[in-house]
Amino acid sequence: MKNKLAIALALGAVTTTALAGPVEDQIRFRQSAYSFLGWNTAKIKAQAADHPETFNKDQVIAAANAIAAVANSGLNELYGEGTDKGTGWKPTRLKAEYFEKQAEVKEIDATFIKEANELQKVAASGDVAAIKTQFGKVGATCKSCHDLIRVRE
Repeated sequence: MKNKLAIALALGAVTTTALAGPVEDQIRFRQSAYSFLGWNTAKIKAQAADHPETFNKDQVIAAANAIAAVANSGLNELYGEGTDKGTGWKPTRLKAEYFEKQAEVKEIDATFIKEANELQKVAASGDVAAIKTQFGKVGATCKSCHDLIRVRE
């Protein structure tokens, strides 16, 4: 039974790595996803927090949908072994400690997904105050992950 479990785990790791691709591809995909995420969070921040007078419900809904899509896309598959040392579009900023802090990372990831999905629902309401509040919760999960596993520039 233990041998079957070990084989299954090894095959799962190999399959995930094969699907995600070489280290450089994983880093590029990850960097691209986070750039896209940042672009969409900037839209919501500008319209719901910084300049609510420019609020456009349709644009905020589209941005919230994009954020939820990224959150639910399985980004964790792009953190394969060695992706703390490689270069994608630019050198990775992933701390080597990422691989030692998996329980914390998984908890943050689950919270990010939950809060991003909630932002998607709240954005549909068009309530600027509620969107701003929920957007703050999403941002807090981003910050907690950055603080834990991202090298500062």
